[in-house]
Amino acid sequence: MTQKLFYEDSFMKTFSAQVLECCPDEEGYQIVLDRTAFFPEGGGQYADRGHLNQICVTDVQEKDGKIYHKTKYAIEPGTCVEGEIDWAERFMKMQQHSGEHIVSGLVHERFHYKNVGFHLGSENCTMDFDGELTKEELHEIELCANEAVFQNLEVQILYPSDKELAAMEYRSKIEIEGQVRIVVVPGYDVCACCAPHVKRTGEIGLIKLTNVQRYKGGVRVTMLCGSRALRDYDRKLTAVKQIGAALCAKEDETAEAVAHLQEECAQLKQKLHKQQLELLKYKVKEIADDEEFVCLFEEELEGEAPRLLMNQVLDRGHALCAVFCGGKEGAYRYVIGSRVFSLRELVRELNAEFGGRGGGKPEMVQGTLHGKEEELRAWIQKKARMLKDE
Repeated sequence: MTQKLFYEDSFMKTFSAQVLECCPDEEGYQIVLDRTAFFPEGGGQYADRGHLNQICVTDVQEKDGKIYHKTKYAIEPGTCVEGEIDWAERFMKMQQHSGEHIVSGLVHERFHYKNVGFHLGSENCTMDFDGELTKEELHEIELCANEAVFQNLEVQILYPSDKELAAMEYRSKIEIEGQVRIVVVPGYDVCACCAPHVKRTGEIGLIKLTNVQRYKGGVRVTMLCGSRALRDYDRKLTAVKQIGAALCAKEDETAEAVAHLQEECAQLKQKLHKQQLELLKYKVKEIADDEEFVCLFEEELEGEAPRLLMNQVLDRGHALCAVFCGGKEGAYRYVIGSRVFSLRELVRELNAEFGGRGGGKPEMVQGTLHGKEEELRAWIQKKARMLKDE
């Protein structure tokens, strides 16, 4: 059994130990020590990393009471080693995990929801609850959670007897065999947990709940604590400053400035749409009345403009109209219409000939393809004449 120093002092950064086993595996070695401050993966939290005698420890796993340290190089059994954990990463994880206990305790107390999933990843921390929370309710939870941080409460670690445990109300996601370790945030949470935690809630720094989404009949909440929350604030503040500078707006007025810009864009789009319709009328007038099968290539038409152009051509009495838009590197978006012929066979053959995808109704088809203008024009004219002769 490996002595778990991280339970004796969660703030232990360095330690001395003796190598008991060194077992090769496919990617390096698994080293067992008589004692360790490295926390192994478990309870939704990924393992500590660090060094043993300057050799990198990339993963830590526990099996049958032994803790295995993953390394690239071997260390002979019997060797005395100096271990050093990546303290910045460890402390960050303790901030997240202790913050999660406070949030989960508040959700359980106020809404009687269970935390049915917890994952402390490399970017953020997520909690899954078996009931729904609104954004407004989550905001209230966040404010209360930070009150717990500001009170700088002592985080207590208890190892109750079976009798004491039977009389205790506590949260736990799984059935636990043997000695149960209880983490208590006074007034906020009592929970069975195997992970290292901060000593006082003030060390969490800040709890920020950044997202909530429906998940498996409940919700998944995303949280950032401490240093992660600070980095997130820095990134978002930088972005807000840049947006404010671009819009000539104060940082706390960027949302209003963006809404005003969106309104202006909508008005401009509407104006452009009207001008485009007028332009299409002139394009249609340029088409000869005796041109039975019309094939048009337009680079700048977007949205519903190709379809509108096609319909205006058909309104003039032309038997078929094909509009091809784009043309960069031979890539076209097409819309083809006819009020005389069924176009289903035509579009099937068109896609096969020019590597296209698309379809539609007998009177109108649309899609994308690749080809050259002169080849597409010749193909459309040929197929249209064949349809007429049938």
